[in-house]
Amino acid sequence: MYLIKAVVRPEKRDEVLYELTSAGFNAATVVDVVGRGKQKGIKIGNIVYDEIPKVMIIMAVKDADKDDIVSVIMRAAKTSEKGAFGDGKIFVSPLEEAYTVSTGAKEL
Repeated sequence: MYLIKAVVRPEKRDEVLYELTSAGFNAATVVDVVGRGKQKGIKIGNIVYDEIPKVMIIMAVKDADKDDIVSVIMRAAKTSEKGAFGDGKIFVSPLEEAYTVSTGAKEL
C-alpha cells in the first residue's frame, strides 16, 4: 500500500477529483492548505505572499494502482501543456497498515 499526498492549485481541485473518479479511483480526502514551494511565495510590489492557497488530496492506494493514480493527478493538475511553477507536488510514501474504524478490519 502507498499513501499519496498531492498538493494542487485550488482551481484544479474539481478537475483532478473528476479525473480520478472517471479512472475508477473514488476514495480521497481533500483538505484546504496553505504553503509555498521552491518559488518562496509570490512577490507583488513590496509585498511577499508566502502562504499560497492550495488543496491537498490524500489517498491510500493499492500497490498496483499507484502509478496510474500519479499519472492521472499529473495530467489533471497541470495548468498548461508544459506545466508552470505552482502547479503542485505529489508525495508518495509506503503505507504499512490501514484500518476501518467501524469494523476494526485491517484493510484499505
